[in-house]
Amino acid sequence: MPPRGGYHTFTGNRSVMSAPQLPPAPLAGIRVLDFSQNLAGPFATQILGDLGADVVKVEPPGGDPARQWGPPFVGGQSTLFQVVNRNKRSVILDLKEQADRDLGRRLAAEADVVVQALRHGAADRLGIGYECVKAGNPAVIYVSVTAYGNEGPLRDDPGYDPLMQARSGLMSVTGDPGGNPARVGTSIVDLGTGMWTAIAVMAALMERQRTGQGCHVTASLLDTSLAWMSYHLTGYLATGVLPQPMGTSIGMIAPYQAFPCTDGAVMIAAGNDDIFRRLCAALGLNLSGLPDYADNASRVANSTRLAERIAERTREHAVDALLDLLSSHRVPAAPIHTVASALEDPQTAATGMVRKRDHPDVAGYIDVPMPVRWDGRRATLRRVPPAAGEHQGEFLPDNETLWPRRR
Repeated sequence: MPPRGGYHTFTGNRSVMSAPQLPPAPLAGIRVLDFSQNLAGPFATQILGDLGADVVKVEPPGGDPARQWGPPFVGGQSTLFQVVNRNKRSVILDLKEQADRDLGRRLAAEADVVVQALRHGAADRLGIGYECVKAGNPAVIYVSVTAYGNEGPLRDDPGYDPLMQARSGLMSVTGDPGGNPARVGTSIVDLGTGMWTAIAVMAALMERQRTGQGCHVTASLLDTSLAWMSYHLTGYLATGVLPQPMGTSIGMIAPYQAFPCTDGAVMIAAGNDDIFRRLCAALGLNLSGLPDYADNASRVANSTRLAERIAERTREHAVDALLDLLSSHRVPAAPIHTVASALEDPQTAATGMVRKRDHPDVAGYIDVPMPVRWDGRRATLRRVPPAAGEHQGEFLPDNETLWPRRR
């Protein structure tokens, strides 16, 4: 029996998804030429591919360096590469060579969207900059995924996710109080930049449909990191109070943090007065009527003392027992999982976010799809992440057209 939601049929190169009922592919027929590497740009183009676009990944000789960012590896490729490069075809072009540069420009001339993530000025030097591509394709949506944007003293510098977490202040508010600054434990800036880029591309495509005009979309890792810091930035500018690391809590809501148990800890989110009253009832605490805890602002002002009072009661319970108790009083709470226990959680299984798929080279291949659904259906895995240059033969220089003809 094929996996729920579809199955792979292997047709020459790797695989193409087939299924009796596929979710919508709103970008079907849109051609995306992806010169980007690493994570941010490839994640943006994977989103476009998940939505039905035909994405051609252009890799340098040796392939995208992200293929080697490991261990761990899946099928010989880094997991970082695997999770941002499905639903794409791959070709190898050496843009320092004139023949390959000419082929890249021919591909760009037939594309709806061209994405690059090179350092400032490098795309122009390689003949794939905005003005060059626009000259041969005036309606193109051209995308520059940058580190720091096109202005400012750092515009020529390379940039990576942890550098942006450091420079934006994100690391300064992450970790335990009094501890060292900490990096968020996933590549949140890279992946966030990919999301913003995909949103901007879809908006540009809608605008082009209305006006017939292309445009130059620019995304920045630093902009994304600053955007993640929005309420910290605005709060500091309004009050002059410098945000500090809060561990598992948040400075604006209380109680809203992890509390100890006999065998671990439980995250509790009492986000309003009603929930706080139910939490007090569950734990047998006579606090909800006291002035110090009468509303959220009061609870925040007295959050340290409040957390100590709550912890005295939660320490009497094991994790599972406390979760059951809080659930019976309709208090939002969650166990603090490891990756392993998160995968074992029945709710994780129910989401369908961890799905097994056929793969020509990897037994038990796991795909983590887009975290949205259309009429209950998730985006389809049409192609597993490609091998470097896997589709080279489909883009021979002497082809009359380098892309399949539009239907």
